[in-house]
Amino acid sequence: MADKNDLDFTYTTIDRIFRLSMGETGDYSGAKYDGDFSLTLEEAQRAKHRFIADSLNIGKGSKVLDMACGWGPFLKYLKEERSAESMGLTLSEGQAAACQKNGLQVFVQDCRYVKPGDYGTFDAITCIGGLEHFCSVEEWKAGKQEQVYRDFFTTLTKLLPVGGRFYMQTMTFSKNMPDFEDINIHAKKGSPPHVMALMIKEFPGSWLPYGPEMVIQNAAPGFKLISKSSGRLDYIETIGQWRKRFRKFNLKKYGLYFSLMLKYITDKEFRHQADVFRISPNRICFEQEIMDHYRLVFERV
Repeated sequence: MADKNDLDFTYTTIDRIFRLSMGETGDYSGAKYDGDFSLTLEEAQRAKHRFIADSLNIGKGSKVLDMACGWGPFLKYLKEERSAESMGLTLSEGQAAACQKNGLQVFVQDCRYVKPGDYGTFDAITCIGGLEHFCSVEEWKAGKQEQVYRDFFTTLTKLLPVGGRFYMQTMTFSKNMPDFEDINIHAKKGSPPHVMALMIKEFPGSWLPYGPEMVIQNAAPGFKLISKSSGRLDYIETIGQWRKRFRKFNLKKYGLYFSLMLKYITDKEFRHQADVFRISPNRICFEQEIMDHYRLVFERV
């Protein structure tokens, strides 16, 4: 799995830049347009939050755990719109500090190892984008990927009662995923081998599941699938909206960009990672169907 240092690079490094671009509790996961791209980004993210809460039967007083909670947008929604009792977990110090500053109950902890003795059990659990970081390239190479997912769902069975629901939103590899041996940062720019190499740089320590079927199979026998839908096209639009906001001028934000210039010039590895914001490899991966994106609702059996 991506460790704390890996995730601190991906999320803590861009913490202030992100919040200046997207707001204090901005959502850094795919929104839900359902084909209506006239919606604003905020409206589409709110539609996603509403869909999740409705799918998990979350209401007043529901106890909810948001794993890999990011900057807390879903926690904020639950607090303001559902009057739920919610808490979040993240491995990013920057995200946790921002959430706590904004009045959200968030702790720095690896959600794969949460036990009932830590915070009790929950009526519903979400993991919006977290699974993407659970398996490393090394674990995949060692044939451990499915065991990683089985172990995670075993953890969930101990945190939810029978009938309790779990929502997962995750990127997956899709039909045009190149062979691992072909992935190369020096490949033709924009080609599948090149953009996949950039994805590995953007998310060090992380390897995606091979389609939703891999997740669903390893959720059994503790969970049954309630619903499945692809958010690939929605994510393409979401990324386009993010890029506009990252580029929108803000004096503090551009000061932070400038402060990273020396590192960009002197650190080759950082240049590859920074190229993510210039090239947007995840968007290319969705457009070329190298990757897909799924919303999965499970119920504890």
